Amino acid sequence: MTLSGRDAYRAALTELAAGDPAVVCIEADLGGKRHPFAEAHPDRFFNVGIAEAAMIDMAAGLAAGGWKPFVSTFAPFATLRAAESFKLALGYLGAPVTVVAPYAGVSGAWFGTTHHCLEDLAVARAVPGVVVAAPYGEAEMRAVVTAAAASGRPHYIRTGRNAAYDSLSPAGTALQLVHWANEGASGEPCLVSVGEEATRLCLEATAHDPRLAHAHLCYVDNEHLAGAAKALAARHGRLTVVEEHRRAGSVAEALALLLPECRVNSACADERWPVEGGDHAQTMAQLGLTATAVLDAATQHRHHQETAPCTSS
Repeated sequence: MTLSGRDAYRAALTELAAGDPAVVCIEADLGGKRHPFAEAHPDRFFNVGIAEAAMIDMAAGLAAGGWKPFVSTFAPFATLRAAESFKLALGYLGAPVTVVAPYAGVSGAWFGTTHHCLEDLAVARAVPGVVVAAPYGEAEMRAVVTAAAASGRPHYIRTGRNAAYDSLSPAGTALQLVHWANEGASGEPCLVSVGEEATRLCLEATAHDPRLAHAHLCYVDNEHLAGAAKALAARHGRLTVVEEHRRAGSVAEALALLLPECRVNSACADERWPVEGGDHAQTMAQLGLTATAVLDAATQHRHHQETAPCTSS
């Protein structure tokens, strides 16, 4: 059975800890079902309660002592409530702490705006030195967790709530700077997906219109985006970036700045706040983020005549 991003993280970390006694797991009152890490390694699992900033500070101290701490709490609490600790511990101190944040975007759905986070990538990407990842599917999440544990660098990993997604590549496949999920037709716009739901929407869009190219980005910090931008521009001059995030501080904004000679638009959450209850897809629809919106954004590019890849220094 395919695991959700959150469950894939927990499973991967539990397996890593079996072979690496330095791996530590810390959570902030997530509760719920039994945690596999707590059952397998109870002496290295800590639940700190509703104390997200303290959790990150605690993890930084453990990292200074040679441990490899992974901390997890909902995305709005990791990047908004604990923003100062995130900036100082992961950024300024460069502590090799990995923050894994479920409930990103509006995956919290019925839980409401307090449990939604359409700003997390903007916050995490604004902190220099932090590796930022938005994996899609179990295989990619497992690979990102494994890479984070071996890297000695601070990481922020975003995921959703309980939804599971079929992996784009088989388990064990090396992570790619740009994953070409659909080559598309020559001269056609390219969809660029960031995160789980955005990638799902792009897969739906290319199934409807196979002429569209689709490139999935897992790593979206500034360092990785600089390389990804060159790879995208080498093939396409018109990009539609799809992300379950506000436009401010988005990957679309970053790519537009990196690629001034390309035409970049986006399909993302608009400026409204969801005011009605609903499931994940219904909440996204309230914010204008649907497969139709993705296709409409890509169609806007077809009104322009340029078809060649853009060049950028």
